[in-house]
Amino acid sequence: MSKNLLKHIHPGTKYQELTPGGHIYGSGNSKDFLTGSWRTVTPRWDEGKCKQCLLCFPVCPDSSIPVRDGKRGDFDFDHCKGCGICARVCPFGAIEYQAGEEE
Repeated sequence: MSKNLLKHIHPGTKYQELTPGGHIYGSGNSKDFLTGSWRTVTPRWDEGKCKQCLLCFPVCPDSSIPVRDGKRGDFDFDHCKGCGICARVCPFGAIEYQAGEEE
């Protein structure tokens, strides 16, 4: 089992001490990296149009669509990168995108 090298990386870490990119040094750490600011478009969920079919949930590559008690909630904007896959699979038009990263 490999040790998690990411726990030693912090804002004061010198670049010479950083791990090479493109490698996985530990598991279960994606929640620690807030990637929502990467968005150039932001999803809007229309709860009134949503039929809770949950077709959007399994296709989200960032697990940014929370489901609790069998019902989806609004997006996790801390992690949603705005890829648009959820809007493409929604048969009811309950997800639309607008320019920008703001929620």
